[in-house]
Amino acid sequence: MKFLVTIAAVLGLGLAAPGFPQSYPSKPVRLIVGYSAGGGADALARLVAARMSESLGQQVLVENRAGAGATIAAAAVAGSTPDGYTLFFADTALLIAPSIYQKLTFDPVKSFAPVSGACTTPLVVVVNSDVKAQSIAELIALAKASPGRLSYGSPGIGTVHHLAMETFKHQAGVAIVHIPYKGASAIIPDVISGQIQVGIISAPPALAQSKAGRLRPLALTSPVKVAGAEWPALADTLPGFDASPRLFILAPAGTAEDVIAQLNSALRKILSAKETTDAFTAQGAFADWSTPQALGTRMAEEARRWAQIARDAGIRAE
Repeated sequence: MKFLVTIAAVLGLGLAAPGFPQSYPSKPVRLIVGYSAGGGADALARLVAARMSESLGQQVLVENRAGAGATIAAAAVAGSTPDGYTLFFADTALLIAPSIYQKLTFDPVKSFAPVSGACTTPLVVVVNSDVKAQSIAELIALAKASPGRLSYGSPGIGTVHHLAMETFKHQAGVAIVHIPYKGASAIIPDVISGQIQVGIISAPPALAQSKAGRLRPLALTSPVKVAGAEWPALADTLPGFDASPRLFILAPAGTAEDVIAQLNSALRKILSAKETTDAFTAQGAFADWSTPQALGTRMAEEARRWAQIARDAGIRAE
């Protein structure tokens, strides 16, 4: 009888073994991006995905689902199976979304499991070369001397760029007219030509246009400086100012903690590698790894902060 019981136990283990979960990941992972291919977020996502593929031993495939301020991509990830095979390369727009969109099928904090921070991409306040302001302090003085005479361009209503400039206006106590564009590409030519006097753009084009003498960068929206430029931070003039887009990686809520831990560990090594930091620098970004817990806390805090800014400025999506 003991012999038969032993044989049955062995056979039972043998039959059960194929049902055990395989080590993660055992198949390709999708990294969803809420913007079109070829843009800044897409380029950074592909950079990270390539290195994640090497680290995890499985392909990490970037999938673009553009539209509605990245909320289409967010909804797709929030509604996917929480098995670690669908991830979201999210940005600050996710945390702004509830403040400007009336109907969302997800909560930016509760519907996702934080994995890790990825990078921060400082923005730059630039002016037309004919504007008589060599610094942010001089721009503030100019705006106060002629309220409503200056205008600034952003890539659209509710973007980080828009809310960053509204934060600047509030803290500086100035009135500058907002001109929303459908994307960032048309802002630079209009600042150069003088159609608008002020723009808020990414660091790489600001650096290129500055070197060519076509526009004048005044200050960064981040306290962290950009390599290759000596631009001051807005925080030097307006203490505490920090309104840069942050990019981070999320999984659907309910994803297993051990999967999150494995992804976070891989990203910590990736984001600390010199080849990654050098590649980020070329994109005007800097690495911003964090633990899942720290990222979750930051997301909740920033969601509250952006909501207050949007309310104060009366910002709603058109």
